[in-house]
Amino acid sequence: MKDYKEIITIEPGKRGGKPSIRGMRITVSDILGWLASGMTMQEILSDFDDLNQDDIFAALSYAADRENKIYQIAV
Repeated sequence: MKDYKEIITIEPGKRGGKPSIRGMRITVSDILGWLASGMTMQEILSDFDDLNQDDIFAALSYAADRENKIYQIAV
């Protein structure tokens, strides 16, 4: 998997500055919410053609690091 710093972006004017996937309007929070609601990775990937498996793993890695307060982001 790629380092999530290559995938997660933060843009102040997009989705309120929330961490997003590759500059898209899909946020880390969106992905976490879908997984928490019971969607499988395959269901997410089939519903959102622009996403790939690395994007989902990046969202999870970012969230884990943020929970542990060790996250970094490239801007």
